[in-house]
Amino acid sequence: MLPVLYSFRRCPYAIRARYTLAFLKVSVYLREVVLKAKPDALLSLGGRSTVPQLIDVDGARYAESSDIIFWALSKSSIKNRSQQVWPSEIKQRNNMKAWIAYNDHFFKYWLDRYKYADRYPDFSEVYYRSKGEVFLQRLENRLKKRRFLFGESETLPDIMIFPFVRQFVAVNQSWFESSHYNNVKVWLARFVNSALFQSVVMTKYVAWEAGQAEVPFPA
Repeated sequence: MLPVLYSFRRCPYAIRARYTLAFLKVSVYLREVVLKAKPDALLSLGGRSTVPQLIDVDGARYAESSDIIFWALSKSSIKNRSQQVWPSEIKQRNNMKAWIAYNDHFFKYWLDRYKYADRYPDFSEVYYRSKGEVFLQRLENRLKKRRFLFGESETLPDIMIFPFVRQFVAVNQSWFESSHYNNVKVWLARFVNSALFQSVVMTKYVAWEAGQAEVPFPA
């Protein structure tokens, strides 16, 4: 018996939850969700039906990706990895939280408008991209002296931010490749080209239906 993770492969929130679970080797049953046809098992939980969501074996519900990530930290038996991604020093944790919050509340706002510029006709796609670039430049400056945002090893801010940068880049890949954000390019490539991301986190699964065999994740 394992906890159940409802997920959608391309969602950046789900990606960061799956990446953390895989990195920390915390096992769950993964139920891939089609957003236009959410399973009754998810809808019957009531309240929010967004993904990712995790239901623990005791019935506890974790309805936000950040909740799932911190749950995974509490469950992982690989303590050196837990310590690596979430160091115990309070000042450093607060700095990490600030980066994550900036991504979630500022960058995500402009990402949505850049990605769906036709839905937000008040300004152009280029305008929305320029707003998102404020964060890209912050990342670029931060990564000039270090491989990851807080040193030579990945930490929670890296894991929680890179899926959104990946989505931002995908709107216009050629623009990004010709841009001056060279440190961001290298940083992002470390994640998206990794075996963990390619072969574990982004593995395709068929949409889950009631009665089918559960799918252990990470496999």
